[in-house]
Amino acid sequence: MSEPIKHECGIALIRLRKPLSYYIEKYGTPRYGMTRLHTLMLKQNNRGQHGAGVANIKLDMPPGERYISRYRSIEKNPVEDIFKRIHDKYKEAKKEHLERYHDTDWLKTNVAFTGELWLGHLRYGTHGKNSLENCHPILRQNNWRSRNLVMAGNFNMTNNDELFNKLVDLGMHPKEKIDTITVTEKIGHFLDEENQRLFDQHKQFTDDNRILTDVLEKEIDLRRVLERSCRDFDGGYAMAGLTGH
Repeated sequence: MSEPIKHECGIALIRLRKPLSYYIEKYGTPRYGMTRLHTLMLKQNNRGQHGAGVANIKLDMPPGERYISRYRSIEKNPVEDIFKRIHDKYKEAKKEHLERYHDTDWLKTNVAFTGELWLGHLRYGTHGKNSLENCHPILRQNNWRSRNLVMAGNFNMTNNDELFNKLVDLGMHPKEKIDTITVTEKIGHFLDEENQRLFDQHKQFTDDNRILTDVLEKEIDLRRVLERSCRDFDGGYAMAGLTGH
């Protein structure tokens, strides 16, 4: 790095490596992941007072159930604003369904932000307006879990025009010409390609697309995706991301 880290955007990520039930039993609350992320973001509060965002993914949810949640805020104290709103969801669930409050399956089905993956971002705006649209995490959604992409980062791409033109050459029609969009869409493009490659590879062995979904999620090579996406990135960047599975 050419300079020490000062007030660039902050990123925090938590992956609960055990089922939610483990943390409920050990700590007596389903809010373990939430409180850990809150602490991490508070420790980085100087890294961005212009906005904040939190995304959460629930693993192993059945079809028809929501599994991605996101809040963003540009309030005066955006981190506290977001976590108050998340805390209120837990508080309401406990008040109205006390007997189910420690039931993992019920919580994940009925209460948002009860997943195992947490991604937080604090925005220190140097480009663009101070609006919710410019707050991370950014979502690139799809009905296939392994094609969903949630991104948060600190970007300063010196070749953003080149990256934008590459997206256009791929046949895309990006909605904005900012590095947040170009970076997310470029990674998303190669995430789609990796899914399609595996789908075509395994389609000859089964006509059951539900089986293929499981195969994709087990075999998808995210390192390959990132190597293909980032090979022509030029500039400074720190990124964290989640997929839907």
